[in-house]
Amino acid sequence: MKKQYQNTPEEAIEQFWQLTESEKRPIQIVFPVREVAAFLKEGLGFLMRQVGLEFAGAVMEDEVEQRVGPRSQRNAQRKGSRWGTESGYCIVDGQRVPIPRPRVRTKTGLEVRLGSYELFQRGSLMEDSVWGKILQGLTMRGYKQVVQDFSEAYGIEKSTVSEHFISASRKKLEKLLLRSLKDLPLVAMMVDGTIFQKQDLVVAIGVDAFGNKHVLGLEQGATENGEVVRGLFGDLQKRGLDFTQPRLYVIDGNAAIRRTLEKFAGIAAFVQRCQVHKIRNVTRHLTESRAPAIKFQMRAAYTTTDYDEGKLALQKIHEELMKVNVSAARSLAEGLEDTLMVHRLGVTGVLRQRLSCTNGIESSFSVVAGSFKKKKRWQGGDHRLRWVASSLIYLEGRWNRLHGYRQIPQLMQTLHKLHQQRRVELQRVSTKKKAVA
Repeated sequence: MKKQYQNTPEEAIEQFWQLTESEKRPIQIVFPVREVAAFLKEGLGFLMRQVGLEFAGAVMEDEVEQRVGPRSQRNAQRKGSRWGTESGYCIVDGQRVPIPRPRVRTKTGLEVRLGSYELFQRGSLMEDSVWGKILQGLTMRGYKQVVQDFSEAYGIEKSTVSEHFISASRKKLEKLLLRSLKDLPLVAMMVDGTIFQKQDLVVAIGVDAFGNKHVLGLEQGATENGEVVRGLFGDLQKRGLDFTQPRLYVIDGNAAIRRTLEKFAGIAAFVQRCQVHKIRNVTRHLTESRAPAIKFQMRAAYTTTDYDEGKLALQKIHEELMKVNVSAARSLAEGLEDTLMVHRLGVTGVLRQRLSCTNGIESSFSVVAGSFKKKKRWQGGDHRLRWVASSLIYLEGRWNRLHGYRQIPQLMQTLHKLHQQRRVELQRVSTKKKAVA
């Protein structure tokens, strides 16, 4: 068995926290005025960075003193002693900056790691800093030129930055795919697929009872087919999403998504088909001269407040299209009821605009695609998933609450009411079939 010669970093950090709980003394650092003036010639930022490095050294020296006592003083209770210093580093704004590291050994020869030093050089600080800056548009090749604040800093070359980003993005992807959805009060869910660098990805974004948006999951596949969608929904179910709860699902009309929703959610699924996609699908069958008029009429129909009024307007458009273009009329009739779900639910105003189409998720796709513009080479494995997941998680922290969120409680009541009606109707039909049999 290999002999242990050091305590672990976790043990060192835990011991450091225990020392800080009993320590009341303040840590003080002193700078001569002449030295301060010299630093200020380089700017206030340079002064603050030098003060930070000096402070890190003072914290480590204070921990050493608490462990082995003051320098040059006899102490019969001493359990260890100073053992010189060696070159070390700390992480400052995503850069490795050299600092001297004090060494401590016990009387048995065991080298004691310093908890403060372990905290100063946490790898996560480097990874999180690199991850955030890359997603803000900074390239790995230009990382060093942009972020280097210390002339002696190292560990910010292109290859090292790439390694840190890969590590950080894998952790973000794993965290997203393992995130529990059990206690998330979802009222609506947007599901859509798109192509990222020749790969299809299906993404689900949820809206909770308070109007906050959450990235729920994503699935990669060759096409936006049923198997990929089932994989996504199955993963959401494993992580605690209850598909038996009534919920509004906003989709783009993809048949695979629609069928999978029926399988997983059944009568609890209130499907809203994207009105923007429907208008686009209908008008692409028409000539350039006729398309604008039909687009205007369909938009007017979807802006009506009443379900019956909106359906009647769409039926009139369908009758008109039957005379000029049967393909366009057939496209309008297909899934027409689903495009009016928000009307049935009594959703009005700004909230209807947000929930009547998949623009909420497609705008996120456009931002994600923008973060790929400077990416030149793509490899297999989890490369695309890591980038897409990282971009979506980065966006999630910057999303505002859904406009019109104050109407969500009313929407929830309507969903539960209509769901109960569906259950009663389903039970009545089932009883009638048994009686006939």
